Parts: sequence; C-alpha cells; structure tokens
Amino acid sequence: MDTYYAPAERANDEELAHQIDFISNNAIIDGLLHSVSGMLAVLNENRQILAVNTVLMKMLGIDKVEDVFGFRPGEAMQCVHAHEMEGGCGTGPFCSTCGAAISIVTSLATDVPVEKKCAVRVQKQNGQHDLFFNVRCVPVAYNSKRMLLLFLQDITHNQSLEAMERVFFHDINNLLNALVTASELLTLTTDNNRRDTLSQTLYRLSLRISNEISAQRCLSQSDALHYRPKLIMIRSKDIIVELDDIFSRPVAKAKKKLIFASDIHDVPLITEPSLVIRVLSNMIVNALEGTEEDEQARMWTELCDNTIAFAVWNRKAIPPDIAMRIFQRNFSTKSGPGRGLGTYSMRLFGEEVLGGKVYFTSSKEDGTVFRFSLNRDI
Repeated sequence: MDTYYAPAERANDEELAHQIDFISNNAIIDGLLHSVSGMLAVLNENRQILAVNTVLMKMLGIDKVEDVFGFRPGEAMQCVHAHEMEGGCGTGPFCSTCGAAISIVTSLATDVPVEKKCAVRVQKQNGQHDLFFNVRCVPVAYNSKRMLLLFLQDITHNQSLEAMERVFFHDINNLLNALVTASELLTLTTDNNRRDTLSQTLYRLSLRISNEISAQRCLSQSDALHYRPKLIMIRSKDIIVELDDIFSRPVAKAKKKLIFASDIHDVPLITEPSLVIRVLSNMIVNALEGTEEDEQARMWTELCDNTIAFAVWNRKAIPPDIAMRIFQRNFSTKSGPGRGLGTYSMRLFGEEVLGGKVYFTSSKEDGTVFRFSLNRDI
C-alpha cells in the first residue's frame, strides 16, 4: 500500500492475536498499565495497539479495551486525517508533520526513547476538536519480542492558557506603548490643531484596546460564535492608513521593511475595523518574520466582482508539509509553549466572525501571498 510517511503494513490477524495474548498475560506490562497515572498504550512494531490503560480508555470514550485492539493511535483517537490513505494512521500527507507519528517512527528506528508535541484534530459526536499532547515513546524488548510504550499527556488546556497569555500581553503591550507615546506628545505640544489630532489618536488607541480584550475573550472561549462583531461603515484606505501607522513605528520596523502599494483601492466596507486590522496585522507579522533584513514585505489590494482582497507578500516559500497545517490551532514551526494561534486566529476572525475568506499561495518562484477577502458595500 502507498504511504506518505510510515510503513502501511500491519500484523495479520493470527499474529496480532498472539501479540495481544502475550501482553495480556505479562505481569510486568499489566503492572505498568495499572500503575501509570497518565495515558499509556502498548504498540507492536506495526504501530498497532495491543493494550491501553483505563485512563486512556476514558479519554477515547470506550468501555471495552478490545474495541481498539489492532488500531493505530490516530485511528483510536479518531484523528480527522487517520483514514485519508488506505494504510490508515501514519501513512497520509499530514502524518509527516504529526508529533505522535514522528516520535513513534523515530523511536522504532533508533531504538531510543523519543518525545514530541502533537497537535491533532479529532472527530467526536459533537463536532471536531483540537487537542494537544506531549507524546513520549519508549521501545522495550521482552523475550525477543519488541514493543513500544506510548505515553500521552493531554496539555491542551495548558497550551491554550500559555498561548493566550503570550498573545494577549504581546498585543496589549504594543497598544499601550503607542498610547503612552501619544499621550506624552500631547502633554508637550502647544499647537491646538496638533493637540486635536493627538486626542483623536488617543481615542482610537483606547478603542483598539477595548476591542482587543473582546477579541482575546473570543479566542479563550475557542468559539467564534461567542463574539458579536461591531459592524460599521469604513473605507478600505482607512484600514491601510491604520496599518501604516502601526508598522511605521520605529519598534515595528526596526529590522524589516513593509512597503504599501501606491494604488490602494478605496472602497466602502461594512465590518469591524479592529478585527480586520488584527487579521491583517498577523499576516504582516508573519511576512516580516519570513523576510530577510535586506529584503521587503509588500502589501496591496485587489478588486474582484463584489469583493476586495488585502494581500501581503514576502519572498520566502512555505514548505508543502507546513502549508497543509498552517491554519491548524496549536500547530507551529516555532519552539516553546503558547504557539500556534496567529494563523489560526486569522481564519477564526476573518472567516467565522467577519464572513470573509483567508487563504494563501506559496511557491519558490513567487514567494508567499496571504489574502484576506471581504465583501464590498456596493
């Protein structure tokens, strides 16, 4: 059978039954299954489940351990990608970036323990859910039989809290810095016109702080339906002016350059500006992160029928295996906790809240372009 990553072969029914019987009558394995407080599964060399402890059974929602015998971990968890290929879990296009699949395959190949983080989307009766695990694989051999101990720690809640803390304080700190700077200038100026302009800036930034807190609450609830956008009439050029103000500040452009097109389209929109700016800001930050110091990121607009698309480009291409997961919650190419919300929030707010469309194209020849398309008010 074809595979994109791990071998597809499985033990035949007779061999599998023999392996399960061996594990079931092994006092050491039985003691381990009953003593480990976290989730534990025993796999054979074909990555098939031979035994699971009661903690993992509860997480899987099964009453009889026999219900998962012979399954692979992603199949037992109902990973949405587990059955994309005939070979099942570990053989699909997404599997080469799956932390669980990588740790299992690497541990079997090297015969040493391997630990990875795994972001997985599972299908449950009430819909799809994003889970995040710490996965540790430990190879063991007993009486010439080779097995793998798969330890799982559900850190979904911790990841969400850490991500929220990182995103919230980062964004709020940026807004407060701008607010403090503007207020300091206001106290120093004596020009009435200038003072009026700065007063409006203070008002705008204060509103952005209020809207940012509301948006963060939406993210923490993991449900865009809890958020009701505050729709107003605004012009597309006003959005660009606001972005130019944000990313023209010395702190924002210290090492990278963002160039706005001179022919930005000016059309009316009915939307929540703060969320549009948030989506586009994430696009710009991603583009700047992928831009070398001697290069530039670019932004422009495109009109098509009754929509306007805001486009952000940088020269760096996204590898195909990363591109498949770019909008998945908790998935990130960066190390450290609290990652994987930036691109996820683009679609959460851009599509589920504002009703637009967020998408991208990427190639070595043309670089990467993220687009955020919204309906025009015509």
